[in-house]
Amino acid sequence: MLHGIKTKNILFILIGAAIFSFGIVNFNMQNNLSEGGFTGITLLLYFLFSWDPGIMNLILNIPVFFVGLKLLGRITFIYTVIGTVAVSIFLWVFQAYPAFSLQDDMTLAALFAGTFIGVGLGIIFRFGGTTGGVDIIARLVHKYIGWSMGRTMFLFDAIVIIASVVFYLNEVEGMYTLVAVFIGARIIDFIQEGAYAARGATIISDYSESLAEGITNQMDRGVTILNGKGYYTGKDRQVLYCVVGKNEIVKLKNIIHEIDPHAFVSVSTVHDVLGEGFTLDENKKPID
Repeated sequence: MLHGIKTKNILFILIGAAIFSFGIVNFNMQNNLSEGGFTGITLLLYFLFSWDPGIMNLILNIPVFFVGLKLLGRITFIYTVIGTVAVSIFLWVFQAYPAFSLQDDMTLAALFAGTFIGVGLGIIFRFGGTTGGVDIIARLVHKYIGWSMGRTMFLFDAIVIIASVVFYLNEVEGMYTLVAVFIGARIIDFIQEGAYAARGATIISDYSESLAEGITNQMDRGVTILNGKGYYTGKDRQVLYCVVGKNEIVKLKNIIHEIDPHAFVSVSTVHDVLGEGFTLDENKKPID
C-alpha cells in the first residue's frame, strides 16, 4: 500500500460508492428523478439518449482528473479515482440487477433517493475521497476566479437541474428532485460533521479548582482553565472548558451540581473532536 493510503479508507469509499450507485439506479433512474453535478448530467444523457451512466461518468470525469491533480494532492487524487471508478462499476452492476421500483410512490422514491445518495457521498467524503466532477471544478474556479466552492457547486447543480426540467422532467418530477437533493445535502452535512456529536461545556464557578479535579478524576477528561473577567461585577473569574461524549453529559452535570449547584454552565454541541480521548489514546496514537 502506498504511503499515506489507508485500506480502511478505501474500503469505506467502496461502500459509499455502492450505496450511492444503488440509490441512483433504483430510485433516480427508475422514477425519472434528476440530481445535481456530473451525476445529474449522466442522468440527463441517459434519459435523452439512453447513454449508460456508468460509462458517461468515467468519460466526463477523466479529463477533470488530470486538470485537478495538482489541486487535490496525491492521496485525495487516488481516493477520488477509486471512488469514481467504483461508482461506475456499481452503476453497471445495479443496472444489471435492479432491486425494486417505487414508481407508484414518488414521495418514498424521493426520500430514499436523497437518503442513499446522501449517505453514500457522505461516507466517501468523510474518508477522504470525492466522486470528481464539480468538486474539482469548484476548486479550480475558487483558485482562478475567487468564487467560494459552495457558490460554484450550487450554481452548477442549479443549471443541471433546470436543464433536466427543461428537457425531460415534468413539474412534479422536478419538485421531487428538489426534495431528494435537499435531503441528500442535509445527510452529507450530518455525516461530514459526524454522527458522533460530543458536548462542549463552559463552566463559571467559585470552585473551579474542585470542579476541574472532580471532572479529571471521575470522568478522565481533560479540563482547560481560562482566565475571565465579569463585565458587570469587574471580578476576575476562572472559566473551565471541557469536551465530553454525548452520553457523558449527565454525569458531568451531576459532578458540577454536587460541587457547586450555583455554577453557571453552558453546554454546546461539538460536531467533530480531534485529540486525546477521542481520536488519540493516552500514548498519542490514533484510536482505530
